[in-house]
Amino acid sequence: MSTTTTDGDPAVDSAPEAGIGQPIGAGIVTALVGFTSSFAVVLAGLTAMGATAAQAASGLLAVCVTQAIGMLVLSRRYRMPITLAWSTPGAALLASTGAVAGGWPAAVGAFVVAGLLIVLTGFWQRLGALIAAIPVEIAQAMLAGVLLPLCLAPVKALSVSPAVVVPVILTWLVLQKFAARWAVLAAFAVSAIGATIDIVVTHRSIDAGALIPRVELVAPHWSWQAMIGVALPLYVVTMAAQNIPGTAVMSSFGYRIPWRAAMSVTGIGTVLGAFAGGHAINLAAISAALSAAPSAHPDPRRRWVAATTAGLTYLLLALASGALVTLVAAAPKGVLETVAGLALIATLAAALTAALAVPAHRNAAALTFLVAASGVTLLGIGAAFWALTAGLVVRRLLRPTPVPPPPSDTRPGPAAPA
Repeated sequence: MSTTTTDGDPAVDSAPEAGIGQPIGAGIVTALVGFTSSFAVVLAGLTAMGATAAQAASGLLAVCVTQAIGMLVLSRRYRMPITLAWSTPGAALLASTGAVAGGWPAAVGAFVVAGLLIVLTGFWQRLGALIAAIPVEIAQAMLAGVLLPLCLAPVKALSVSPAVVVPVILTWLVLQKFAARWAVLAAFAVSAIGATIDIVVTHRSIDAGALIPRVELVAPHWSWQAMIGVALPLYVVTMAAQNIPGTAVMSSFGYRIPWRAAMSVTGIGTVLGAFAGGHAINLAAISAALSAAPSAHPDPRRRWVAATTAGLTYLLLALASGALVTLVAAAPKGVLETVAGLALIATLAAALTAALAVPAHRNAAALTFLVAASGVTLLGIGAAFWALTAGLVVRRLLRPTPVPPPPSDTRPGPAAPA
């Protein structure tokens, strides 16, 4: 069934005829932009959690496959351009948090719990309302603090591998002006060329067997530190920075997301993908517009083809997971971090803008940002949790006291003359 709100719209009825190639092309672009703009962030996050190169490749493969299947199911079932993505803010959170007690198996256990919470959100309305009630400035300040260390990586890498990093940054800057959508892809292409040259010059070899995509299953370990320090922040940032905005983006194009079905598909996909190292999948937010906008097809009832095509494209891109990880592992130090940092600068800018937009809550937002950026670990729990806690407490303490209205003079006046 379709839940679009465009039936009977004269603009739709008079839309020009468009061939099937238009939504197919939009779907391919959606997948390419979504994949190339942030796969480096995913690899950085999984590696920081303690994954080996093979396990990180498996995790990238897992999120590609699970979100692809989710798109195929949702778009065909509801005839809507419902596109999914991996949680880029979640991957950034993992990169800033680092290894937890219990190592990689504990991280996998946290991914499973985050997926279960997403499923629960679809069936328990109060849980979704609780996440939506988190003040925007606090959630965005936490996200900005998580992103800051990653966005500093390109600057730090200049002193480590300047011969490769400088061309990467320059390429990104030029494309930001002329074709921002492809800036990260071009930056990665330049980094790949630089890494290849470095491999040849230093006479290093690459294991051809590692280029083949493969699944590395891991039995989860249940660590309370990982539950509080990874699972809970991963769930919050995925909901607040992906699922809720993704729903709003789709609504702006006239589509009402089937909330329970979307949370069930993405939550179950996250749980299943976790055993192979995938961290989280969710509704696409920014890239959702590429398949849901009129540019995908003049008729909103035909744009679901774009989402289906994006899903099929992701299945093909999943085959490149092993090769990408192998290339990244052989690249000079700091190259992966540079590409990941450049990919997140726009997200950091948007998060800071939202965090500091309300003057009355800037101090609370600033404290949240600083705690998250510090990377501090207390009681085995990462900075993201403490940042969210501190921000909510300080925001409440510093909340402006409402000024009561001046009392009205209710004393009886002199009697009116008869």
